Amino acid sequence: MIENKNAELNELLKNFSIDRKTYEFQGINQGYINDTYLVLDNHYPLYILQRVNHNVFKDVHGLMGNIANAFQHLQDQNYTAIELLKTESDNSYFKDEKTGYWRLMTYINNTTAYDNATDTDIAFEAGRVVGKFHQLLAEAPLDNYVDTIPQFHNLPLREKQFEESLGSAKTEKLETAKKAISFAKETLEKLKILDNSKLPLRVCHNDTKLNNILFSKEDSKALCLIDLDTIMKGYFYFDFGDAIRTVANTAAEDEQDHSKITFERTLFEAFIKGLDSNGPFLYKEEIDLLAWGAVFMPFIHGLRALTDYLNDNIYYKVSYENQNLDRCLSLFDFTNKALQEIGYMTQVIKKGLTPKV
Repeated sequence: MIENKNAELNELLKNFSIDRKTYEFQGINQGYINDTYLVLDNHYPLYILQRVNHNVFKDVHGLMGNIANAFQHLQDQNYTAIELLKTESDNSYFKDEKTGYWRLMTYINNTTAYDNATDTDIAFEAGRVVGKFHQLLAEAPLDNYVDTIPQFHNLPLREKQFEESLGSAKTEKLETAKKAISFAKETLEKLKILDNSKLPLRVCHNDTKLNNILFSKEDSKALCLIDLDTIMKGYFYFDFGDAIRTVANTAAEDEQDHSKITFERTLFEAFIKGLDSNGPFLYKEEIDLLAWGAVFMPFIHGLRALTDYLNDNIYYKVSYENQNLDRCLSLFDFTNKALQEIGYMTQVIKKGLTPKV
């Protein structure tokens, strides 16, 4: 079976402009969406081969265009570039009639990733590389980017979906989720403070959780962001909030013991210092609302999990019946802690970040 899979993947690689060899492959459990393989030559890792999930990403051509466009800007001595390997027909991906869409990228050796920040050095480096990513893409033409997942972080849409789920959910689920539903309704009102009309659109990563940042095993420096399928237009507080929910919170996303869920001020401050190390790249209007990103992002992820729970788990993969509810409650717990820290976060951000003029 393994030999057959290796033969199939080697046949696929013949469509890319790389040396003709018999390569070895190792499956990588990187997220739930794409199939990912490490490509090795005589046991030495060279490439990452991925099958793009066309069921999730309907516009693969647009998605790959986004990544290719972003890679043109992500070139800097303080940011490690990833390269897309072209096909023999000079495309950034190959479509196989039987197995779907495939892409090949360079592999960055001797790296690691973290689910949570274990010290301030990791938090600082995470802030620095997220800031560098945005600094390098600041002048990227927005018209070159399509929405790979339309309305991804659109709160009015997620609120509408939530309200619809309340109307169709089973009575017992409404009862079990009563606390989460109440918190969701209260927080939706509080988040009306966010006014995107005053903020500049940017090219965003849109999934900047900590384990999407590669770190060097040699010196623990953050190298670059990975998992780039959601690169599209957005607001900086999206990427800020997604990073903070995994940097300042030392617990797992679906942690059931809520005593482990914390908002670590020292890690938050280190992340802000990392952002600031890039120099001014955010406008005053962005800085003024930035703290709310640390509320918005865990909340919208929690709201989606709650909605899916009420809809009988039709979107997220679950390993037990109440996993979506547990995930929601954990995210809402961190949301609540971030709400309690709004004044503190605002003060640290305004003191720590210099606005771009």
